Amino acid sequence: MASLIELRDMLALQGRMNAQQLSRALRTPQPMVDAMLARLEAMGKARRVQEDAENCLSGSCRSCPEGKACQPEWWVLQ
Repeated sequence: MASLIELRDMLALQGRMNAQQLSRALRTPQPMVDAMLARLEAMGKARRVQEDAENCLSGSCRSCPEGKACQPEWWVLQ
């Protein structure tokens, strides 16, 4: 199980990652990574970055069965 500091260090080394990548890299369950990212965001140490819908190739993101699969959410340090 990773600590909050290890998660922060991983973001510092990689630049930007999504929660699933962090979970795999740190071998920590996804809900725990989500909670740690929310805590870093509340402390003002990390922020959420979402890509524009303009990058959607099909133009049908709103009706996409996977929800926001083509609009990934990235995390970066501030």
